[in-house]
Amino acid sequence: MLTKVQPHLDMSGAEIRIGDAVFPSPFEAGLEFSAPARGPWNIVHTGMLVPQSHQIFACARGCLRGVILTAAEMNAMNRMSWVSLEENDLFSGKMEQDLVDGCVHILEQMKRKPKAVLLFVSCLHLFSGFDFTLVLEQLRERFPEIDFIECYMHPTMRKSGLTPDQMMRQQLFAPLKSLPENPKSVAIVGNDRPTDPESFLCRSLAGNGLGVRDITLCRDYEEYLRMGESSLMIATYPPAKAGAEHLAKRLNRKFFYYPLSYSYAENARNQRCFLELLGLPEVDPELQIRTAEEALKQLKDVIGNIAIEIDYTSTPRPLGLARLLLEHGFNVKRVYADVFIGEEKEDFEFLKTNYPELILTATVHVKMRFSGKGCRTEEPVLAIGQKAAYFSGTRHFVNIVAGGGAHGFEGIIRMCEWMIDAFKNEKDTKEVIKLKGLGCESCLL
Repeated sequence: MLTKVQPHLDMSGAEIRIGDAVFPSPFEAGLEFSAPARGPWNIVHTGMLVPQSHQIFACARGCLRGVILTAAEMNAMNRMSWVSLEENDLFSGKMEQDLVDGCVHILEQMKRKPKAVLLFVSCLHLFSGFDFTLVLEQLRERFPEIDFIECYMHPTMRKSGLTPDQMMRQQLFAPLKSLPENPKSVAIVGNDRPTDPESFLCRSLAGNGLGVRDITLCRDYEEYLRMGESSLMIATYPPAKAGAEHLAKRLNRKFFYYPLSYSYAENARNQRCFLELLGLPEVDPELQIRTAEEALKQLKDVIGNIAIEIDYTSTPRPLGLARLLLEHGFNVKRVYADVFIGEEKEDFEFLKTNYPELILTATVHVKMRFSGKGCRTEEPVLAIGQKAAYFSGTRHFVNIVAGGGAHGFEGIIRMCEWMIDAFKNEKDTKEVIKLKGLGCESCLL
């Protein structure tokens, strides 16, 4: 007998008051749901940042489906190949040789060889004791003109050590060699999109004759390799920190972590440390703070008391953003996140004490497949991020991922501008969020 499926009114386990939550993981792990909000980047998108490169994935066909579709949607199938792993390969004793032969076959068919190959192996390779070093040695001997980059795609990395995203951002720069140091060159390492040129970071560098090298701005492989001459490696995006620090240590360069933040005190402190590192005079942040305050006041005048919901894909600091808005009288109702990074602990504790009714909502809990269908009121929502837009059902949302390139005090001002635009202008949520890798070319447009 068929039974009508009813939406779950009970969202216990999938959402919790921050006053009752624990840091950094408010929810129990279990069976997961994947919301159809595809804007965040995956390892394929990130790997494509290496100019004039080619990706080869070696894994089972089920896993290949996702990465191939990503490349296809990017109109980048000419930069993607694969070596399918079959069940008998696990027992044949020829996994290494089969992968070498597969890669050789792929590369020999190319009229123009790539400058670099990002070679990905999967969890099955590691579980079977696969000798990746041997494969890379043989390929480098066969094609000495190509830089082979050791890459991984396996879910076990999500729970221990560097995550797949962190590892990918580290390996992006594996081919860089220590060139003669150029004191006038600074590299921003590991971000998906260029940092806002109007940010204090970029204006300080440009205004003092320092050139910025950034993989998102590199036009060819030679320009990418010249990042190795940079005297200072800067990370602004949390998942890029480990890779940038590793690169700086490997090339014997200085490293500085200058993250996106919505805290006036943290931004002022980071500015001061940054200027000290460069030997530049200190700048009083008071004018920047006043400008940010004016932007927040204007935002409040425009959007009033509309409910605001924020998700972790829009910014690495969703709690920091929620705190900023709540302290300025905004009606922040909900933050979507499954886990929080360590940098959010102070904001978590502040919100837990001062705004205990703020709702934290998981994005991967199985009950979220019913979210927005009878489990909440129908009040208007201004969402920040694609997942918040999907779960709330709103057509008014800020369409950014990973901070959108914003940074510093200017990042706060930019967020206010984006929220005003989202409030005034509707989006076709279903059409917008189905595109993979926000900012990448898509064949679905």
